[in-house]
Amino acid sequence: MNILIPDDYQHAVSGLSCLGLMQGHRVAVLGDLAREPQARQALAEAEALVLIRERTKVDAAFLRDAPNLRCISQTGKIAPHLDLDACTAAGVAVLEGVGSPVAPAELTWGLIMASRRQLLTAADDLRQGRWQTTIGQCLRGQTLGIWSYGKIGQMIARYGQAFGMDVAVWGRAESLSRAAADGFRVFPSRQSLFEESDVLSLHLRLVAATAGSIGADDLARMKPGALLVNTSRSGLIAPGALEAALAAGRPGFAALDVFDEEPIYDRHHPLFNRPNVLCTPHIGYVERNSYELYFSTAFENILAFERGQPVNVANPGVLKDR
Repeated sequence: MNILIPDDYQHAVSGLSCLGLMQGHRVAVLGDLAREPQARQALAEAEALVLIRERTKVDAAFLRDAPNLRCISQTGKIAPHLDLDACTAAGVAVLEGVGSPVAPAELTWGLIMASRRQLLTAADDLRQGRWQTTIGQCLRGQTLGIWSYGKIGQMIARYGQAFGMDVAVWGRAESLSRAAADGFRVFPSRQSLFEESDVLSLHLRLVAATAGSIGADDLARMKPGALLVNTSRSGLIAPGALEAALAAGRPGFAALDVFDEEPIYDRHHPLFNRPNVLCTPHIGYVERNSYELYFSTAFENILAFERGQPVNVANPGVLKDR
Protein backbone atom coordinates (compact mmCIF):
# COMPACT_ATOMS: atom_id res chain seq x y z
CA MET A 1 0.00 0.00 0.00
CA ASN A 2 0.94 3.62 -0.44
CA ILE A 3 0.92 4.95 3.14
CA LEU A 4 1.15 8.60 4.16
CA ILE A 5 1.99 9.86 7.65
CA PRO A 6 1.29 13.62 7.72
CA ASP A 7 2.13 16.33 10.26
CA ASP A 8 5.15 14.66 11.81
CA TYR A 9 6.41 18.02 13.09
CA GLN A 10 9.64 16.78 14.68
CA HIS A 11 10.30 14.04 12.08
CA ALA A 12 10.19 11.39 14.79
CA VAL A 13 8.50 8.50 12.96
CA SER A 14 11.53 7.63 10.82
CA GLY A 15 13.45 6.79 14.01
CA LEU A 16 10.88 4.38 15.44
CA SER A 17 11.64 0.67 15.62
CA CYS A 18 8.06 -0.23 14.78
CA LEU A 19 8.41 1.37 11.34
CA GLY A 20 9.94 -1.96 10.35
CA LEU A 21 6.42 -3.41 10.40
CA MET A 22 5.76 -1.49 7.19
CA GLN A 23 8.53 -3.20 5.25
CA GLY A 24 7.31 -3.91 1.73
CA HIS A 25 4.92 -0.94 1.74
CA ARG A 26 5.61 2.56 0.44
CA VAL A 27 5.66 4.97 3.39
CA ALA A 28 5.89 8.74 2.98
CA VAL A 29 6.34 10.89 6.10
CA LEU A 30 5.66 14.62 5.85
CA GLY A 31 6.05 17.49 8.29
CA ASP A 32 3.43 20.19 8.73
CA LEU A 33 1.01 19.38 5.91
CA ALA A 34 0.05 23.03 5.45
CA ARG A 35 3.68 23.88 4.71
CA GLU A 36 4.78 20.88 2.64
CA PRO A 37 4.96 21.63 -1.11
CA GLN A 38 4.43 17.95 -2.01
CA ALA A 39 1.38 17.56 0.24
CA ARG A 40 -1.24 17.65 -2.53
CA GLN A 41 0.48 14.97 -4.61
CA ALA A 42 1.15 12.78 -1.58
CA LEU A 43 -2.52 12.96 -0.56
CA ALA A 44 -3.68 12.16 -4.08
CA GLU A 45 -1.56 9.00 -4.12
CA ALA A 46 -2.23 7.81 -0.57
CA GLU A 47 -4.16 4.58 -0.01
CA ALA A 48 -3.78 4.71 3.77
CA LEU A 49 -3.19 7.50 6.26
CA VAL A 50 -1.67 7.21 9.71
CA LEU A 51 -2.76 10.19 11.78
CA ILE A 52 -0.67 11.47 14.66
CA ARG A 53 -3.34 11.99 17.27
CA GLU A 54 -5.39 15.10 16.38
CA ARG A 55 -2.89 17.06 14.31
CA THR A 56 -4.59 16.49 10.96
CA LYS A 57 -8.17 17.62 10.40
CA VAL A 58 -10.01 15.16 8.18
CA ASP A 59 -13.31 16.35 6.72
CA ALA A 60 -15.13 16.06 3.40
CA ALA A 61 -12.88 18.64 1.73
CA PHE A 62 -9.75 16.83 2.88
CA LEU A 63 -11.10 13.52 1.59
CA ARG A 64 -11.77 15.00 -1.85
CA ASP A 65 -8.03 15.59 -2.14
CA ALA A 66 -7.38 11.92 -1.35
CA PRO A 67 -9.39 9.98 -3.99
CA ASN A 68 -7.43 6.73 -3.56
CA LEU A 69 -7.73 6.59 0.21
CA ARG A 70 -9.00 3.27 1.56
CA CYS A 71 -8.34 3.52 5.28
CA ILE A 72 -7.23 5.89 8.03
CA SER A 73 -5.33 4.43 10.97
CA GLN A 74 -5.60 6.64 14.02
CA THR A 75 -2.91 6.77 16.68
CA GLY A 76 -4.81 7.16 19.92
CA LYS A 77 -8.55 7.53 20.04
CA ILE A 78 -10.86 9.23 17.56
CA ALA A 79 -11.70 12.83 18.42
CA PRO A 80 -13.49 15.79 16.76
CA HIS A 81 -10.59 16.32 14.34
CA LEU A 82 -11.92 13.39 12.31
CA ASP A 83 -15.35 13.53 10.63
CA LEU A 84 -16.39 9.90 10.87
CA ASP A 85 -19.57 10.44 8.81
CA ALA A 86 -17.58 12.03 5.99
CA CYS A 87 -15.16 9.09 6.02
CA THR A 88 -18.04 6.64 5.85
CA ALA A 89 -19.64 8.53 2.97
CA ALA A 90 -16.31 8.44 1.12
CA GLY A 91 -15.93 4.70 1.73
CA VAL A 92 -12.88 5.15 3.94
CA ALA A 93 -12.49 2.79 6.88
CA VAL A 94 -11.29 4.39 10.12
CA LEU A 95 -9.16 2.17 12.34
CA GLU A 96 -8.96 3.23 15.97
CA GLY A 97 -5.74 2.96 17.97
CA VAL A 98 -4.74 2.86 21.61
CA GLY A 99 -3.58 5.46 24.10
CA SER A 100 -1.52 5.62 27.27
CA PRO A 101 -1.89 8.00 30.23
CA VAL A 102 1.76 7.82 31.27
CA ALA A 103 3.41 10.53 29.17
CA PRO A 104 0.57 13.09 29.51
CA ALA A 105 0.44 12.57 33.27
CA GLU A 106 4.20 13.01 33.62
CA LEU A 107 4.14 16.16 31.47
CA THR A 108 1.29 17.54 33.58
CA TRP A 109 3.27 17.00 36.74
CA GLY A 110 6.35 18.51 35.16
CA LEU A 111 4.38 21.67 34.33
CA ILE A 112 3.05 21.85 37.88
CA MET A 113 6.53 21.54 39.36
CA ALA A 114 8.08 23.99 36.91
CA SER A 115 5.34 26.55 37.47
CA ARG A 116 5.29 26.39 41.23
CA ARG A 117 9.11 26.67 41.50
CA GLN A 118 9.30 29.14 38.56
CA LEU A 119 12.01 27.01 36.96
CA LEU A 120 11.83 28.50 33.47
CA THR A 121 12.24 32.05 34.74
CA ALA A 122 15.10 31.07 37.04
CA ALA A 123 16.93 29.23 34.24
CA ASP A 124 16.43 32.07 31.76
CA ASP A 125 17.61 34.66 34.28
CA LEU A 126 20.70 32.60 35.09
CA ARG A 127 21.63 32.52 31.41
CA GLN A 128 21.30 36.31 31.39
CA GLY A 129 23.71 36.66 34.31
CA ARG A 130 21.06 37.18 37.00
CA TRP A 131 21.28 35.12 40.19
CA GLN A 132 18.27 34.03 42.31
CA THR A 133 15.58 36.33 40.96
CA THR A 134 12.55 34.23 41.91
CA ILE A 135 11.03 32.57 44.93
CA GLY A 136 8.78 29.59 44.32
CA GLN A 137 6.33 27.54 46.34
CA CYS A 138 6.35 23.97 47.58
CA LEU A 139 3.40 21.75 46.71
CA ARG A 140 3.18 20.10 50.11
CA GLY A 141 0.04 21.21 51.96
CA GLN A 142 -1.54 22.86 48.92
CA THR A 143 -4.90 21.73 47.56
CA LEU A 144 -4.71 19.89 44.25
CA GLY A 145 -8.04 19.97 42.45
CA ILE A 146 -8.54 17.40 39.69
CA TRP A 147 -11.47 17.69 37.30
CA SER A 148 -12.27 14.21 35.99
CA TYR A 149 -10.89 11.05 37.50
CA GLY A 150 -10.03 9.00 34.43
CA LYS A 151 -6.70 7.27 33.81
CA ILE A 152 -4.67 10.48 33.72
CA GLY A 153 -6.56 12.08 36.60
CA GLN A 154 -5.94 9.00 38.73
CA MET A 155 -2.20 9.19 38.10
CA ILE A 156 -2.13 12.91 38.93
CA ALA A 157 -4.00 12.21 42.16
CA ARG A 158 -1.37 9.66 43.21
CA TYR A 159 1.46 12.05 42.31
CA GLY A 160 -0.17 14.76 44.41
CA GLN A 161 -0.61 12.37 47.30
CA ALA A 162 3.08 11.40 47.12
CA PHE A 163 4.02 15.10 47.31
CA GLY A 164 1.91 15.66 50.41
CA MET A 165 -0.86 17.65 48.74
CA ASP A 166 -4.50 17.75 49.79
CA VAL A 167 -5.97 15.99 46.75
CA ALA A 168 -9.65 16.52 45.90
CA VAL A 169 -11.64 15.50 42.83
CA TRP A 170 -14.60 16.84 40.89
CA GLY A 171 -16.42 15.27 37.95
CA ARG A 172 -19.31 13.04 37.07
CA ALA A 173 -20.91 10.86 39.73
CA GLU A 174 -18.93 7.81 38.68
CA SER A 175 -15.66 9.78 38.91
CA LEU A 176 -16.52 10.95 42.40
CA SER A 177 -17.45 7.44 43.54
CA ARG A 178 -14.22 6.00 42.15
CA ALA A 179 -12.11 8.76 43.73
CA ALA A 180 -13.80 8.31 47.10
CA ALA A 181 -13.26 4.55 46.91
CA ASP A 182 -9.56 5.23 46.30
CA GLY A 183 -9.44 7.34 49.46
CA PHE A 184 -9.45 10.82 47.93
CA ARG A 185 -11.58 13.74 49.03
CA VAL A 186 -14.30 14.93 46.64
CA PHE A 187 -15.39 18.53 46.27
CA PRO A 188 -18.96 19.22 47.42
CA SER A 189 -19.64 21.33 44.32
CA ARG A 190 -18.19 22.61 41.07
CA GLN A 191 -17.87 26.05 42.64
CA SER A 192 -15.72 24.70 45.46
CA LEU A 193 -13.38 23.09 42.89
CA PHE A 194 -12.50 26.54 41.56
CA GLU A 195 -12.59 28.32 44.92
CA GLU A 196 -10.47 25.90 46.96
CA SER A 197 -7.86 24.66 44.50
CA ASP A 198 -4.33 25.99 44.77
CA VAL A 199 -3.52 23.88 41.71
CA LEU A 200 -6.38 22.92 39.39
CA SER A 201 -5.63 20.32 36.72
CA LEU A 202 -8.12 19.67 33.91
CA HIS A 203 -8.52 16.14 32.57
CA LEU A 204 -11.92 16.28 30.89
CA ARG A 205 -12.56 14.89 27.44
CA LEU A 206 -13.54 17.47 24.84
CA VAL A 207 -17.01 16.55 23.62
CA ALA A 208 -20.05 18.64 22.74
CA ALA A 209 -21.17 18.75 26.37
CA THR A 210 -17.80 19.97 27.69
CA ALA A 211 -16.79 22.39 24.91
CA GLY A 212 -16.49 25.90 26.36
CA SER A 213 -17.91 24.68 29.66
CA ILE A 214 -15.35 26.56 31.77
CA GLY A 215 -16.25 30.23 31.63
CA ALA A 216 -15.24 33.59 33.06
CA ASP A 217 -17.39 33.09 36.17
CA ASP A 218 -15.59 29.84 36.99
CA LEU A 219 -12.12 31.33 36.60
CA ALA A 220 -13.04 34.43 38.62
CA ARG A 221 -13.65 32.14 41.60
CA MET A 222 -10.02 31.01 41.67
CA LYS A 223 -7.46 32.33 44.15
CA PRO A 224 -5.02 35.02 43.00
CA GLY A 225 -2.17 32.62 43.75
CA ALA A 226 -3.79 29.58 42.11
CA LEU A 227 -2.34 27.67 39.15
CA LEU A 228 -4.58 26.38 36.34
CA VAL A 229 -3.09 23.48 34.37
CA ASN A 230 -4.55 22.37 31.05
CA THR A 231 -2.92 19.46 29.26
CA SER A 232 -6.29 18.16 28.05
CA ARG A 233 -7.93 20.38 25.42
CA SER A 234 -8.02 24.14 24.98
CA GLY A 235 -11.65 23.99 23.84
CA LEU A 236 -12.78 23.16 27.36
CA ILE A 237 -12.38 26.85 28.21
CA ALA A 238 -14.64 29.46 26.61
CA PRO A 239 -12.81 31.53 23.95
CA GLY A 240 -10.92 34.44 25.46
CA ALA A 241 -11.93 33.58 29.03
CA LEU A 242 -8.50 32.45 30.19
CA GLU A 243 -6.65 35.45 28.74
CA ALA A 244 -9.09 37.81 30.45
CA ALA A 245 -8.91 35.90 33.74
CA LEU A 246 -5.11 35.98 33.80
CA ALA A 247 -5.15 39.71 33.10
CA ALA A 248 -7.57 40.14 36.03
CA GLY A 249 -5.34 38.07 38.31
CA ARG A 250 -7.62 35.08 38.96
CA PRO A 251 -6.04 32.62 38.56
CA GLY A 252 -2.59 34.06 39.07
CA PHE A 253 -0.83 31.45 36.92
CA ALA A 254 -1.48 29.00 34.10
CA ALA A 255 0.46 26.12 32.56
CA LEU A 256 -0.76 25.10 29.12
CA ASP A 257 0.09 22.37 26.63
CA VAL A 258 -2.94 22.90 24.38
CA PHE A 259 -4.23 25.80 22.29
CA ASP A 260 -7.24 26.76 20.19
CA GLU A 261 -5.27 26.59 16.93
CA GLU A 262 -2.26 24.34 16.45
CA PRO A 263 0.53 24.45 15.43
CA ILE A 264 1.43 28.02 16.43
CA TYR A 265 4.41 29.77 14.84
CA ASP A 266 3.60 33.29 16.00
CA ARG A 267 6.10 34.32 18.69
CA HIS A 268 3.73 37.13 19.67
CA HIS A 269 0.81 34.87 20.60
CA PRO A 270 -1.00 36.57 23.53
CA LEU A 271 -0.30 33.67 25.89
CA PHE A 272 3.39 33.22 25.08
CA ASN A 273 4.75 36.44 26.53
CA ARG A 274 2.88 36.60 29.80
CA PRO A 275 5.17 36.18 32.83
CA ASN A 276 2.46 34.19 34.63
CA VAL A 277 1.99 31.55 31.90
CA LEU A 278 4.13 28.52 31.05
CA CYS A 279 3.41 27.14 27.57
CA THR A 280 4.59 23.94 25.86
CA PRO A 281 3.74 22.91 22.25
CA HIS A 282 1.24 20.06 22.86
CA ILE A 283 3.89 17.51 23.83
CA GLY A 284 1.89 15.63 26.46
CA TYR A 285 1.79 12.46 24.37
CA VAL A 286 5.00 13.16 22.42
CA GLU A 287 7.39 10.67 23.99
CA ARG A 288 9.39 7.82 22.44
CA ASN A 289 7.85 4.84 24.25
CA SER A 290 4.36 6.24 23.68
CA TYR A 291 5.08 6.69 19.99
CA GLU A 292 6.27 3.10 19.70
CA LEU A 293 3.01 1.94 21.31
CA TYR A 294 0.76 4.22 19.25
CA PHE A 295 2.39 3.59 15.90
CA SER A 296 2.93 -0.15 16.28
CA THR A 297 -0.82 -0.51 16.89
CA ALA A 298 -1.65 1.82 13.99
CA PHE A 299 0.64 -0.13 11.64
CA GLU A 300 -0.75 -3.49 12.76
CA ASN A 301 -4.27 -2.19 12.09
CA ILE A 302 -3.25 -1.31 8.53
CA LEU A 303 -1.67 -4.71 7.96
CA ALA A 304 -4.82 -6.48 9.19
CA PHE A 305 -6.92 -4.27 6.92
CA GLU A 306 -4.72 -5.12 3.93
CA ARG A 307 -5.01 -8.84 4.70
CA GLY A 308 -8.78 -8.54 4.54
CA GLN A 309 -9.13 -9.08 8.30
CA PRO A 310 -9.83 -5.54 9.55
CA VAL A 311 -9.91 -4.87 13.28
CA ASN A 312 -10.75 -1.87 15.46
CA VAL A 313 -12.94 -0.38 12.73
CA ALA A 314 -14.84 2.64 14.01
CA ASN A 315 -17.23 2.74 11.02
CA PRO A 316 -17.81 -0.93 10.16
CA GLY A 317 -20.55 -0.04 7.69
CA VAL A 318 -17.91 0.79 5.06
CA LEU A 319 -16.78 -2.83 5.02
CA LYS A 320 -20.05 -4.09 3.53
CA ASP A 321 -19.01 -2.90 0.09
CA ARG A 322 -15.54 -4.46 0.22
